[in-house]
Amino acid sequence: MLDPEIIRTQPEAVRDAVRKKGAALDVERLIAVDGEWRQLTFTADELRARRNKLGKAGPSSREEGARVKEELREVEERLRAAEQERAGLLLQVPAIPAPDVPVGPDASANVPVKYWGTLPTFDFRVRDHVDLLLGLGALETERTAAFAGSRAYTLRNAGVLLEQAVFRMAIDLIMPKGFDLLEVPTLIGPRPFFGTGHFPDNEGQTYEVEGRFLAGTAEVPLLGLHLDQIIAEADLPVRHLGLSACYRREAGAAGRDTRGLYRVHEFRKLEQFVVCAADPELSDRIHYELLANSEALMQALELPYRVVANSTGDMGLGKVRMHDIETWMPGRGDYGETHSCSSLHDWQARRAGIRYRDGQGRVRYAFTLNNTAAASPRILIPLVETHQQPDGSVRVPAALRPYLGGTDVFHPV
Repeated sequence: MLDPEIIRTQPEAVRDAVRKKGAALDVERLIAVDGEWRQLTFTADELRARRNKLGKAGPSSREEGARVKEELREVEERLRAAEQERAGLLLQVPAIPAPDVPVGPDASANVPVKYWGTLPTFDFRVRDHVDLLLGLGALETERTAAFAGSRAYTLRNAGVLLEQAVFRMAIDLIMPKGFDLLEVPTLIGPRPFFGTGHFPDNEGQTYEVEGRFLAGTAEVPLLGLHLDQIIAEADLPVRHLGLSACYRREAGAAGRDTRGLYRVHEFRKLEQFVVCAADPELSDRIHYELLANSEALMQALELPYRVVANSTGDMGLGKVRMHDIETWMPGRGDYGETHSCSSLHDWQARRAGIRYRDGQGRVRYAFTLNNTAAASPRILIPLVETHQQPDGSVRVPAALRPYLGGTDVFHPV
């Protein structure tokens, strides 16, 4: 949610953000409804004051008091309608993207800003992650699909060990940088989804269970921990590292990446989430710190990747800035997204009521940021494909070996 004062004083900036992000918002209607709401609020306050004054004046004012009471009833009815429409429109207002964000309709306009590592070359037939993991006895899909449906999978032995090793290494890399480690619930009520901006409009990607919903990222419950909270400025920034199961219907992805583990309905993720003071420069600094944390993990895993600046049409309504890490996946001969880093300024905090008290005693809305630390099984795709050997074995990167009892190679079974 954008500060309504910005909508009133900088309407052209809002119109520009709507155009750049392809948002379905009638800005002129919002401005009109906001004006109507303000006028009706003023009128209702005046009528209440008049009613109260007449109530103290005695029986002589009874007739006028009845007239004012009826007028107030009509105004309050109109006010409730305007308030409801205004609230719905405010939920559709996009954050204003940073000036240096690439402008474009979708991911095709994303701009690579950094490359790391040398793409692997192979003098043997390259196997994809499915063949490699099956060969290692690390994956089961057919029997799992028979009882769990399409896009379901079971990790076994080396698959589980690799996943857990990556998570432990990510925790050891990131937690010492001031993060508290949390394991959070993912079956939760709707309020945090509205806070993050997943609702409204994205319910189709979410599983509902008896009025609660399964979150697709720990960002949602991590934000939920701070709903309607006023944080002392001295306690900022709050840095969370959240581990959770994640669930996504992938309703809009029919026919895409149907083979393997790239696009699944259930997975595990370690998420970085930060609440900080309302300072754009501080937010930018933390944004690149979160991005650097994920890059450090990929470099330790010896996985070539690129960082892309996401375009306005690919970054979502609430985001001011967004970068993806796309890691080279030899089996597809292309980069695939493994991490997503986002700055949202006060857009989420206004929806969720997350505030802080600054040094002057003022209560202000906080800024929020988030970034993937590691998501599995997707991280296993480049890990096994990049480090595959001619016989179908997989070399373990040196930095990961301590988390696997010193194992340096997983061999086919």
